[in-house]
Amino acid sequence: MMGNPNVGKSALFNRLTGANAVVSNYPGTTVDVTRGFLRKERLEYEIIDVPGAYSLEARDAAEEVAVRILGGHPDAVVMVVLDATRVERGLYLALEVMEHGNPLFVALNMIDAAREREVSVDVATLQEILGVPVVPTSAVLGEGMLDLVEAVHRAQPPDIAAIEARAFGEVKCPAGERPLSIAGTAGGVPE
Repeated sequence: MMGNPNVGKSALFNRLTGANAVVSNYPGTTVDVTRGFLRKERLEYEIIDVPGAYSLEARDAAEEVAVRILGGHPDAVVMVVLDATRVERGLYLALEVMEHGNPLFVALNMIDAAREREVSVDVATLQEILGVPVVPTSAVLGEGMLDLVEAVHRAQPPDIAAIEARAFGEVKCPAGERPLSIAGTAGGVPE
């Protein structure tokens, strides 16, 4: 699990693992890393809640640990957690993670807070542009948890060239629709 600080990663982690977690310091640091397991049917998935980061260009110990964990698990499926009230804040990190090439999906967390603040997020368009599954969730309410677990199986490596083409309108959209401009958002709402 990767995302900016305060996007609800730990709350999602607790929902997915039943709060059966092992918290330990990353070797050689004082930065906490939380590990737990999600059990679904006969399968077990290890979930690592890495420290919150704004960028993979590490500027502090927490971000260094996040980068090392991502680099140390090249075949891992990555859940990128975005705050639904401020989608634009998390997209920079999400795109950096996508450039690593891991299969991934996006948890659009705090969707309940977005509704309360009347912030509208076009999940289908965001999913279309990013080319990976995007699942609206509320860790606090437990909303979207089953869909989130299913997204693990639908995670896919992103196609960066295709994402750029869709984001900059180089791909035709259905009649009457326009691509969401990632650069032109205010509070997660297309301008």
